[in-house]
Amino acid sequence: MSIRVDTGEAEDTGVAVVVIDRPRKHNAIDLETARELSEAWRSFRYDDTVRAIVVTGAGTEAFSTGIDRSADVPQPTSPYSIDDPLIAIGPKANDLWKPVVAAVEGMACGGAFYLIGESEFVIASREATFFDPHTTYGMVSAYESVLLAQRMPYGEIARLALMGTAERLTAARAHQTGLVSELTEPGEALPAALRAAAVMASYPTGAVQGTVRALWAAREPARSQALALAPHLITLGNLDPEEQGRLFGSRKGGGTYRLR
Repeated sequence: MSIRVDTGEAEDTGVAVVVIDRPRKHNAIDLETARELSEAWRSFRYDDTVRAIVVTGAGTEAFSTGIDRSADVPQPTSPYSIDDPLIAIGPKANDLWKPVVAAVEGMACGGAFYLIGESEFVIASREATFFDPHTTYGMVSAYESVLLAQRMPYGEIARLALMGTAERLTAARAHQTGLVSELTEPGEALPAALRAAAVMASYPTGAVQGTVRALWAAREPARSQALALAPHLITLGNLDPEEQGRLFGSRKGGGTYRLR
């Protein structure tokens, strides 16, 4: 299993924890992990003991670094179609309207924003960093940018997406811009997220889920229209996979980047 689902405390607190459990890969998401995430969200729809969920990554080095570059993702030959292996890894994509809190330690980048973007709010360690490497490696940041554009000022998400690996957003700046709702000391993001989730889980579930649905309904028209464009923008703007791989393989160590 590439994820761990802990419902052991749900009977008492109503809170479940979903952990991406690939710390040696910086919790990168391969096809199996993507499938398991989707299945976990869908299973929560039928579990009335779970009334709120925390999603996090194993260890402290990374929440997730997005798609595992070793994953083989065959694509249709039609220019009008694209298969995105991460499209259904988030709770809202699986029709789950129970509140979700993301607890972030270490790096969160690229495809991690599918999960962060579909969480109600984010709690992060002061040492967490956020960045989007797509443009550096010849890829369009479409789904990620659409999701984060609905919770950050335009200039901030534009800079995050367009500066690629040259910059990383510090947790402090992410907090200032609204991406992160609470900062914690290192190692304390998960406990803080669990406390917040337990509060929400203690309230009448119909009222809580209705509020989540109302909040998302306020953003739905713009989000749906933007996401409908995403596959076409990716098809038009992405370099071919071999060239992407060359750019990715030519990176030097961890690269040089500026924290802001």
